[in-house]
Amino acid sequence: MQLRSYMLGKIHKATITCANLDYVGSVTIDPELLDRAGMDPGERVLIVDNTNGARLETYIIEGDPGAGQIEINGAAAHLVKEGDEVIIISFVLATEPPQPKAILVDGDNRFVRYLTETPSTIV
Repeated sequence: MQLRSYMLGKIHKATITCANLDYVGSVTIDPELLDRAGMDPGERVLIVDNTNGARLETYIIEGDPGAGQIEINGAAAHLVKEGDEVIIISFVLATEPPQPKAILVDGDNRFVRYLTETPSTIV
């Protein structure tokens, strides 16, 4: 069987709370959001910046529970700035499509609701 890469989790419309160049690297995310989106610390993620179009890959560091942190660390802070709106996506290699978890957050990175995705829209 052939392995394919599928979306596993997504945090949609998150707001960057800090961009720190003086850090080794990664993205810091509130663990409550990680749990809802089915993501884990150390996991590789794609970050899509809705504000400026930048795309980058990094790994997750767990932040403080309930703090709403979405912090860009290290060299990625040249591409993504505090206040930018981003989408954070994790993927999995699998032989069959998984049941992904996609969440929508508000401007303070608080959970709003789960998203249902179809090929052409987000409902």
